[in-house]
Amino acid sequence: MSKDNETIRPPFVGPTAPSEPQGFALDQMIRCEECLRANPPTRVNCLYCASALPLTESSARLRKPTLRRPEKGRPGYNSIFLPHLQSHFPSDVLAEAAELLKLAPEELARIVSAGRTLPLARTASREEASLVLDKLRALSMETITLADDDLGVNNSCVTRIRSLHFHEDGMSVQQGGAVEGVRIVWPELVLLVPGRLLLKTIEVKEHVSRKSENDILTASEFFADESIVDLYTSSFSQTWRISAHGFDFSCLGKRKTLVTSENLAALIELIRTKATQAELDDSYNVLRSVLEPVWGMEQATESSGWRRERPGKYSLGAVTVSSNESQFTLYSRLSYYFKLNTPNGHQ
Repeated sequence: MSKDNETIRPPFVGPTAPSEPQGFALDQMIRCEECLRANPPTRVNCLYCASALPLTESSARLRKPTLRRPEKGRPGYNSIFLPHLQSHFPSDVLAEAAELLKLAPEELARIVSAGRTLPLARTASREEASLVLDKLRALSMETITLADDDLGVNNSCVTRIRSLHFHEDGMSVQQGGAVEGVRIVWPELVLLVPGRLLLKTIEVKEHVSRKSENDILTASEFFADESIVDLYTSSFSQTWRISAHGFDFSCLGKRKTLVTSENLAALIELIRTKATQAELDDSYNVLRSVLEPVWGMEQATESSGWRRERPGKYSLGAVTVSSNESQFTLYSRLSYYFKLNTPNGHQ
């Protein structure tokens, strides 16, 4: 004989919503022309071979940027905000743009409110950068796409100066190991971009065992902070970089002190008194936290190898280094780009 609760029908609550998002229909998929594999219509580049996918009417509507960062040593494409074309955005527009750019709304708000030409996204392909431009333009947010090549960012774009000598009509900059210096006349010097290089090093040594996680034997952190300044001229395309810790400040004469940061500040002031037409962009130190979500610090981890501590006991070391040098170089080159390519020379 059945129990009473076995004859009671459960209440109808309607169809159960799927716990995972529904996939795309077969006719919506986009076939890669290189590897011939099917991709979701939301993608710009092939999921398998990274080739650009053909654009269809339906995919143009569904596409969203994945914002895949370029691999180390590979060129990137930067979506740069143009503040002079717009001044204010409603909160719902900022929220939609932040979701598109995979930024927190407050991060995007800080970039926009800075009122400068700053990056909103950095991608690995021009196709995806174009998609970012189109999607933001639909929200009345104007940007320009600048590849690293447009900014002149490459492995040889920075030339480090070890010393310089002042002349009546200019100065000679001396590279490390070079026999002769490069002469720069004062009217050619157009821009100075000071900043700070930050270096964080974490060293970890772990005891290797059969456990799922190794035991940490030692861990240490080291920080380095160095003042620098980039010089730009109208006659040379490279960045002339002066680092406070590796520069001979004998050119300051009696102004030279025992503090390198004071020497660099005095050198910048002295150059500006002679090159009166040169612009000073000293905003990097203030904007560094604003740049971080898009142009973040680079981090690299290397193994320091195995070591035998005692018979049957081994340790493994690793060193992780984080640096903002690539971030500063991108900002410095961006400032130089707009100095040369805007009527008044300002960002």
